[in-house]
Amino acid sequence: MKVAIVKNPRKQSQLVAQQLEKLLLDQGIEIDGTNPEVVISVGGDGTMISAFHKYQAQLDRVRFIGVHTGHLGFYTDWRNFDLKKMVQALTQEKPLTSSYPLLELIVITDNEPRHFLALNEASIKRISKTLVAKVAIKDELFETFRGDGLCVSTPTGSTAYSKSLGGAVIHPRLKALQLTEVASINNRVFRTIGSPVVIAPDEWITIEPADQHNLILIVDGKRVPVDHVQKVIYRISKQEIKFDKFGHHHFWSRVKDSFIGQVDDESF
Repeated sequence: MKVAIVKNPRKQSQLVAQQLEKLLLDQGIEIDGTNPEVVISVGGDGTMISAFHKYQAQLDRVRFIGVHTGHLGFYTDWRNFDLKKMVQALTQEKPLTSSYPLLELIVITDNEPRHFLALNEASIKRISKTLVAKVAIKDELFETFRGDGLCVSTPTGSTAYSKSLGGAVIHPRLKALQLTEVASINNRVFRTIGSPVVIAPDEWITIEPADQHNLILIVDGKRVPVDHVQKVIYRISKQEIKFDKFGHHHFWSRVKDSFIGQVDDESF
């Protein structure tokens, strides 16, 4: 087995990564950052997103594991004090994986189309001005949007930026995309749907900006330089990301722990 370790620069993550590497080597597991079978992220959700983009060209042959060294994360099954148990499970148990959908973006410009993958979301905005854009669903005009921007998220990304915009929390096993608005303009003259929209697996979203310049495209929190943007197409990718779940990947428990906390059963 070949394993790659991706870590963030925090001191605790660096120390945990060192411990993990020693445990893996003691079990005869090769550390290979080029052609791994398993990618272990040490840090938080941001570190997992970095690991995903680093190895996105190898999604058909790698699976991911997250080790958490900070606040509770949605992509991290293991805590830093569980390293021995995790390595034991990795070496002795038959791998069970959960596959989650990814977002594919096709950016149409004056030049060749550009393709991107997102694990969480992609948003489009204008620099210091209102974004005016036609929004189509499955090539049928849905609305003309005016506001700060638009965000399209995956189910796993529904707990991130999309949720802060008022989006719904969607279970990651559902192959759906969610469109949420960023400060839309709604009055007697201009109207948008004003609520999140969930798109079916066989549908796609097309955003066509009125002004092709001065746009900001952000993919998984990273700004992508673009210009002369005629339109951006969002669809569920044919590729998926695979996580080793080890039998304890409980999505709703994480949602509760992250956003609600301890629930008092005797409060009523």
